[in-house]
Amino acid sequence: MSTSFTHRRTFLRGASATGLALAGSALPFAAARAAAAAAAAAAAAAEAGDPWQQASVIAKRLAMPVKFRKVDYKITDFGAATCKLVPVKAWISFEEQATIETPAPGATDCYAAIKAAIARCHAEGGGRVVIPKGDWFVAGPIVLLSNVNVHLQAGAHVYFSNDPRDYAKYGDVDCGANGKLVATRWQSNDCLNFASMIYAHNQDNIALTGDDWTAILDGQGGVPFGARSGASGAGAADCWWTWKGKNATINSVAQDKSPNYVPGKLAQNQPNPNNPKSLAEIAPNLPEARRLLIQGEGDKWRADDAYLPALSEAGVPLAKRVFGLGHYLRPTMIHIIGCTNVLLEGYQVTHTPFWQHHPVACRNLTIRKVYANSLGPNSDGFDPEACDGVLVEGCQFDTGDDCIAIKAGKNLDTQFGPSRNIVIQNCTMHSGHGAVTLGSEMAGGIENVYAQDLVFENKNWATNPLNIAIRLKTNMNRGGFLRHFYVRNVDIPNGVQTSPSFYATLPGSPIPDRSVAAAAGGVITFDCDYTPRADNVRIRPPEVSNVHISKVRVGNVATRDGKRFSSYQAIVILGPVAFDYNGPSPRPAVLPVRDITITDCDFGTPSNLDKPWFLYNVRNLKLNNVTIAGKKVNTVLSA
Repeated sequence: MSTSFTHRRTFLRGASATGLALAGSALPFAAARAAAAAAAAAAAAAEAGDPWQQASVIAKRLAMPVKFRKVDYKITDFGAATCKLVPVKAWISFEEQATIETPAPGATDCYAAIKAAIARCHAEGGGRVVIPKGDWFVAGPIVLLSNVNVHLQAGAHVYFSNDPRDYAKYGDVDCGANGKLVATRWQSNDCLNFASMIYAHNQDNIALTGDDWTAILDGQGGVPFGARSGASGAGAADCWWTWKGKNATINSVAQDKSPNYVPGKLAQNQPNPNNPKSLAEIAPNLPEARRLLIQGEGDKWRADDAYLPALSEAGVPLAKRVFGLGHYLRPTMIHIIGCTNVLLEGYQVTHTPFWQHHPVACRNLTIRKVYANSLGPNSDGFDPEACDGVLVEGCQFDTGDDCIAIKAGKNLDTQFGPSRNIVIQNCTMHSGHGAVTLGSEMAGGIENVYAQDLVFENKNWATNPLNIAIRLKTNMNRGGFLRHFYVRNVDIPNGVQTSPSFYATLPGSPIPDRSVAAAAGGVITFDCDYTPRADNVRIRPPEVSNVHISKVRVGNVATRDGKRFSSYQAIVILGPVAFDYNGPSPRPAVLPVRDITITDCDFGTPSNLDKPWFLYNVRNLKLNNVTIAGKKVNTVLSA
């Protein structure tokens, strides 16, 4: 792979030796001071035993984090024009195809007009860039700048190009044949990759808003690549979602196949011949023993989704972590990095190539009344990573992966520290892997998370059920800590998946394959042995403590055999598995999941009624006034 680089000075200031950094654009003093004060208040509140008071303080502070001049810049004044639509047969989920609409060939590309409107608005002191009602085609990223609110009026439908080349045209870093790329994060590892459809880096006081859910941002993730051009050659029937490749979940009920993927196709989890045959080619000073550990056996590490973590483990700098064209790492739809005072409000996002929203290292961010509606592979709804001060309020999620997943770095990319001071309230979840999830990428740690007054409605329970309600996932590679996680007042009227799904464990593990329903079926699932075969380096034991869950109410649904169940099991807690460790001696302490309380909860009737919970490496799990299949449970458990 030959690569040349043309760096902008701003990029050089914003890149550290091994990954993204905020150097050269430190948080504004007032914002940094407010973040520090919030962290101190959270710690004091936790010590005082009043977490919900602190949640209220955070929510009040983030009620309106932005303020703009009252000046509008309409994109039509900068040359934007609406487009005609034509029908196309496209994927609308993992398994379903339908005829939907896409911009007709020859549609006006509004990329330049929107860029010009944002630039003018920013230069003149800020305001609102307005996308009026109508259908708009955009063949490139919308890049947000400080003091600008990009606003979609009711009935505005933005169709982003589904051609990957359009997101390798405008980046800050010229990577030769790989395209002009941007500094980004992909599954919590830093890299140079395709731009996201909405992108911001090191900005302050920004917003993306809509009048209502008829204001739509459409990633066209399931539209075939050849649809607009009429191409019919190799790959023309593929779409962004094809790049997911083979699914690893065992006994899944839905979401088990990637659209148009068949064995033998290149995808993110298949060895890519464009990647080096040995890490020695890109990290020549890496000790041999370390290289062999990172690469593992065979060439699976050469798949893009394994090669990037390998680069992190090897300490390879960002400038050499080049993906883009010739690779299969799909961009997140809305990617906001190192920004302060951010508002996301009042629109619908759909058919996204990958994660729907991914803020990284942001401070003071509110997402409110957003409909995260994408059922494709890895269509997580909202994934805040290493953020401090986040309010998620009044949103609805219907997703092809976790509805909300809080992240905090992976491998050695932990420079932004933990995710903390996050409030989730008054939201509704439907399909998804987890409704409220922590991890799996959490190497930097997660603390002070508050989730309350939620409805996990799971309206698609018969065909595409919510897998798990409250979920933690980590392992001996991802490590990190979770502490001070509070949940209360959650209604789950249609339960969760009532059959078990599994992940493969390591050969010889004390956890046999198909023995723990960690992938789906538990109402509350803490999985500290998440997909261990996916990571060659397993040297960082996670720590989980001080979790308090109360007033969760789970309903039963009718299964195919006419019985009524709420889940497969009420509780699954698979603590860290010491067997998985493969680092040097002495092995660090592998601590049990500890000090968990579950209070005043009714779990309905699990289908595995003989074993309504599974515990491994757990200490001091307290069940107080818990009801399972109509029977009260008050006990303290360890295993």
